[in-house]
Amino acid sequence: MRCLIIMDPFIRIPPQHYGGIERVIADIADVLARRGHELTLWAAPGSKVNGRVEPFGREGEWTAWSNVRNTAMLAGRFLAEAARFHVVHNFGRLAYLLPILPTSVPKVQTYMRTVDSTNMTKARRLGARRLHYTAVSGWVKAVAEPGGGDWSVVYNCAVPARYPFVADTDPRTAPLVFLGRLDRIKGPHHAIAVAKLLRRRLIIAGNVSTLPHEKEYFERDVAPHIDGDLVTYVGPADDEQKRTLLGHGAAMLLPVEGPDAFPIVIPESMLCGTPVIAFPSGGIPEGIDHGRTGFLCRTIAEMAACVDKLAEIDRAVVRAEAVRRFSDEAIATEYERVYERVVGH
Repeated sequence: MRCLIIMDPFIRIPPQHYGGIERVIADIADVLARRGHELTLWAAPGSKVNGRVEPFGREGEWTAWSNVRNTAMLAGRFLAEAARFHVVHNFGRLAYLLPILPTSVPKVQTYMRTVDSTNMTKARRLGARRLHYTAVSGWVKAVAEPGGGDWSVVYNCAVPARYPFVADTDPRTAPLVFLGRLDRIKGPHHAIAVAKLLRRRLIIAGNVSTLPHEKEYFERDVAPHIDGDLVTYVGPADDEQKRTLLGHGAAMLLPVEGPDAFPIVIPESMLCGTPVIAFPSGGIPEGIDHGRTGFLCRTIAEMAACVDKLAEIDRAVVRAEAVRRFSDEAIATEYERVYERVVGH
């Protein structure tokens, strides 16, 4: 198929550090290209995939005006070029598809975070045809589905070769790991509380937000506990750093306070064989088989108790389940099925 993939131009594809959605898009695109699909990517300048890249927008810019400008820019492209493609797969704003909503061009709209269901209602009122929605978890789908539309669940992925299996990590002595944005909602302060309760080493990796209230949170609730001994902060992590960090961790702690669609650190950690211990927020429970590939818990005390049970989990099983459910090959196959469904209508 001739596939057009679209993503908001805030972060280039693939990202160097932060940019989970952009990483998933790059990985899926690589698999689709290997399978013979002809790819075109509309995304941030500097993006690279195994196909044609036609950049738009400005990397790092995300304002009301830039969104209007980018939407208008893509409208012009669609009017001139929509007929080039067998399917248009949009990971960005639904507004990008406005010019072709009522046309017969097959369209897929993927949501990797929560969405207002009224967007689906508006699309229907605008005469949307041959439009299929996908969500990265059943939780996202359930939130959005009341607005109408045809929906599937396709989870986020990671590449097994990028996150090799580590079999000999000792769950009793290896450090605990927190990997993610260092925002309050992600709960790094809870991970620190667990480490202190158990006197277990904790390694934190991730970027500090530039938002004033999140920077204040980091300086008040995280930074004072970083001592380089019990709690270590290593900054943002690239692919090499992430696989070392995750592969040699006893567990990935995911004490998210608020709804989270489906964190990509779940497949990344599990591919290394490293169990995930998480609060059951949003779509997170869909990625963890409690007692088999990780644990679900609701409090700091419960999370600490789960750390003490890590020896019960077979890391080989964790890896196998991640490959089966969340590898780039498995998820690309799911998207191919969606393409066949919408193109076949």
